[in-house]
Amino acid sequence: MTEQKPVRVFLVDDHSMFRAGVRAELEAVTDAVEVVGEAGGVAEAVAGIAHHHPDVVLLDVHMPDGGGAEVLRRVRKSGQDVVFLALSVSDAAEDVIAVIRAGARGYVTKTISSTELATAVQRVADGDAVFSPRLAGFVLDAFADRPGAAPISDPELDLLTPRERDVLRLLARGYAYKEIAAELFISVKTVETHVSSVLRKTQLSNRYELSRWASDRRLV
Repeated sequence: MTEQKPVRVFLVDDHSMFRAGVRAELEAVTDAVEVVGEAGGVAEAVAGIAHHHPDVVLLDVHMPDGGGAEVLRRVRKSGQDVVFLALSVSDAAEDVIAVIRAGARGYVTKTISSTELATAVQRVADGDAVFSPRLAGFVLDAFADRPGAAPISDPELDLLTPRERDVLRLLARGYAYKEIAAELFISVKTVETHVSSVLRKTQLSNRYELSRWASDRRLV
């Protein structure tokens, strides 16, 4: 079996300490991701990406000389084939939408764990679109009418089976277990089993927390 090559990553952020931290943490949690270069500004990033030919660029949204969207525009104009994943402290809708419109394949916030970030990098390299949970709704709203819009991937939501999502959707709408059972043509015991499974997978404690979780992901 041929050994799979690591995903080659280029870091773009105007804070050198943050870049050093991301590099160290990614290298500590996995051998499947290799940081091949970094930059602290737009021009340096464009030149570095052209030189290193990374698979994925981890891109800050706000930088003093133009920001992530400007890096995206310049690299896209040059015709280079590289995937961008925004990594930002901002979770503002306008920032998310701007960088996705510019061509990024995903957007995660800096509260993400090292392991989750490594997984997100690998997923966008494989062609998925990956977003921090509450940010996916911004993109769905902005691109709802655009033909051929990329599918949105939510790692937590992806853990649920289609039937568990059906149960969760009705639960979040305020249905009682008996009403969910009648709506889905399953037994109350089966509903309880699905709810228990969803609680376990989401690591939540009760139906009220589940309702908020579902609302954040626009399931309701």
